[in-house]
Amino acid sequence: MTNGRNLPVVVAKRRRRPWRATVAAMLALLIVVAAWLLVGHDAPPQGVTAGERVADLQAARAALQARADGESRIGLVGAFRTASLLTDALAVRTNGERERAVASLPALSREAFAALDALDAALGDALARPGEGARHAVDEPQKRAQTALDRMAGDGRPLVLQFSPRFVPPRRAGAELALAPGPSTGSGQAPSSEADAPPAAVQGAEGRAADRLPSPVMPRYVPAFAAPGEDPPVEIEVAAVGFDESSPPVLTVGAWQEAARVTPLRLHFSVPRAAFATDPVRSTFAVGTLAFRRGARPASYQLLFVVLPDRPGQFALDQKVRTLVPESKTLVSPEILARADAGKTATVRHCFDPPAGTRFDKSQRRIVEIQRLGWHGDLGDPTLNEGTVDFAKDEKPGEICLVVTAAPADAQARTATIGRFEATLVQDRAEDNAVKTGVRALDWNEAVRVPLDPNTVEWRLYLKLLGEISREFDTPLSGDAPLPSGLPFLRLERDAAGKTLILRADPTAAP
Repeated sequence: MTNGRNLPVVVAKRRRRPWRATVAAMLALLIVVAAWLLVGHDAPPQGVTAGERVADLQAARAALQARADGESRIGLVGAFRTASLLTDALAVRTNGERERAVASLPALSREAFAALDALDAALGDALARPGEGARHAVDEPQKRAQTALDRMAGDGRPLVLQFSPRFVPPRRAGAELALAPGPSTGSGQAPSSEADAPPAAVQGAEGRAADRLPSPVMPRYVPAFAAPGEDPPVEIEVAAVGFDESSPPVLTVGAWQEAARVTPLRLHFSVPRAAFATDPVRSTFAVGTLAFRRGARPASYQLLFVVLPDRPGQFALDQKVRTLVPESKTLVSPEILARADAGKTATVRHCFDPPAGTRFDKSQRRIVEIQRLGWHGDLGDPTLNEGTVDFAKDEKPGEICLVVTAAPADAQARTATIGRFEATLVQDRAEDNAVKTGVRALDWNEAVRVPLDPNTVEWRLYLKLLGEISREFDTPLSGDAPLPSGLPFLRLERDAAGKTLILRADPTAAP
């Protein structure tokens, strides 16, 4: 095997082995590439990621809250808060897996996304077509979203279930306008301002429009000795689970910031009232940010509040008062004749009722004796007749009865008496007049009392609440008729005698 002839053969066999190894490596590489291409081609597309869905929901939340008017802010605040909490809960739960497809998330998260989509759609419809029906249509999606939120409580991650209050009360002295007395105010009147201008008249029957009620400015002098004290803080309580008690979350409202006081299942904050921005006449949304860290990642919940304005609104009451104006004329009755034969007495009684819709004024009536006649044979002598013309003493209150008597002076005399009466006939003419309160401001601190005329036959109450909410009622305000209810932050009452309407602006009278 070692001779010279066999040596080249052995060398040739050894040279073929590197070529075979190269071919094997190339085949293996082709198999790997083909497998990769095959797997990549057959894999389903990733779809929308959790981060993208959360970003879309957060943008939708901001847009819906920005579109809300005064009616929606008050009537739909519960739905807005549920949508906000559920959006943030999903953001917290997908914080570490934002690139993960929504379709691959746990069923609980997918169901929460679907519930939130339904709630946002219902809120959008309610804002586009405002009305009681659209607002009630939000109730069922809100319950579904709240259920999805509650079901997250057991997953060990931070969760805000609910919080209070919904409404931030008005500032105590926000409706007062402090003005420095000037040299021209010695009479005690406020300086020339919008308050000097008469408020616009409330539209009458020709054009009833409660939304045209103005927002009059009513300045008051606030001397130093009567300066109001500070508003009490707004006590916020958050029902929450999953937060680290050793590192409590921090709430930020405006420029104020503070860590929570933690009790079992509750977070507590005392926020200065001044931290909430306030509009003088309109309700506004305010957002507090509850920030915390989960591991190394920051996260937050947005706490949504409705801030009540300094002035609760205005009202005007029109009353249609009907008074009866008496109109009188003289009624002359027909002549009544009483005739008696010789030696006999004759009496004729006749009663008169006033025409329909009129009445006799018995203090203004008189007897008219037209003629008394008497005869002996063919010789006439009035002295032979002792008859009378008089009113009956037993007549009914509404009638006049005339009694005419012919009475002879002796047994041979024939007699005849003619009489009538004249009386004032009174007819009442109805005269309607409008009694208007004008536009008057409501006050958070003091009820407004409006007298109700007992002769009112028609009412019209106009309300402009929180700058944007208009109501109009023609319900009778006196008697036993039920008063309008369910008004946001306003209570309507009557006094015990039913002669006064009381309008009480109340920050606790939430709808």
